[in-house]
Amino acid sequence: MTEVTSPSSLPPADPAGSVLAALRSSEGELSTALLELIERLELPFGVKDVATSQYRHVNGRLAALFGTTPDKMIGTADAQWLEAAQWPALRTAENAALAMTRGALTEHRLDIGGARREFNVARVGLSSAEGTPRLVCSLWTELTAHRQREAQLQQALAQLEQQQLAAEALRRETQDQTLRDNVTGLYQKMHFEDQLRREVDLSSREHREFSLVSIALDPPSDEVKAMGAEAHARILEALGRLLRGNTRAMDASCRLDNSRFAVLLSGVGLATAHSRMEGLRRQCATQIVVLQGRNIGFTVSMGVASFPHTAHTQDDLVGAAETALAEARKRGGNHVTLASIRFALE
Repeated sequence: MTEVTSPSSLPPADPAGSVLAALRSSEGELSTALLELIERLELPFGVKDVATSQYRHVNGRLAALFGTTPDKMIGTADAQWLEAAQWPALRTAENAALAMTRGALTEHRLDIGGARREFNVARVGLSSAEGTPRLVCSLWTELTAHRQREAQLQQALAQLEQQQLAAEALRRETQDQTLRDNVTGLYQKMHFEDQLRREVDLSSREHREFSLVSIALDPPSDEVKAMGAEAHARILEALGRLLRGNTRAMDASCRLDNSRFAVLLSGVGLATAHSRMEGLRRQCATQIVVLQGRNIGFTVSMGVASFPHTAHTQDDLVGAAETALAEARKRGGNHVTLASIRFALE
């Protein structure tokens, strides 16, 4: 397979007339000097006949690219050394170079000896005495090692970026673990209070509402009490899953103590908060928690307050949610109660 870039014109020659005149006066010496420079630079070089596409001159470096020697390559065409899908691109590039007075520079990707190799090839046509191009000279510069180093560098940079992302994710995970309760996976009280303060400040500045929900596990049955700490832990785990599953990324749910919880619903008004918590209450009441082959289901009571409709400060908001929770428990538990809305007197 070969890929060829669009031909580009080579840089213009040195315009110093005196230098050109001196070179033209000794063309044979100039040709010898140029060939010597090419050999010193160890660059592959060849000359082709335009009509037959056969090589007229090949140096050792170019012949070595194709795994042969100059004497075996002279008089042959690229079709003998390259796959059928590759050599036509070289022919196209040669014709393009002949159409340009100062030659052309093209890029080729060739499969040689079972390996992909990349080259820049500079070509320029040589005119006969009649002015018609008969020969084309090509000078090859291999880019394979350079491109491989570039690819390796890009791969190393990509790996470094992945490692940095993984390290950052691990740092956040480790930090998050210190902020969360091990049993329920919910935020601990101190972090939750920080979020609540930020939400109050944000809502005060932007004049928007949010809701706070106080939640308590209803007293367990005597049978569940008899099953001890393991049963309570199973219930906490189940409630933690339900709270995480019913809150968004911008919300926050917290375990306050052994049986008390709180949820902050960012940007959510009282009516929407009540609807969402009523759905959560029903999920809790129907949740199956199995221990020792028995279902130890649980229920919760909730009090819902909103800022700024039921309270205008953080302390008042917490108090309003707690008052609503106490009312829900008075009603026998397994209930969601709304805090009273305060109306300002004019």
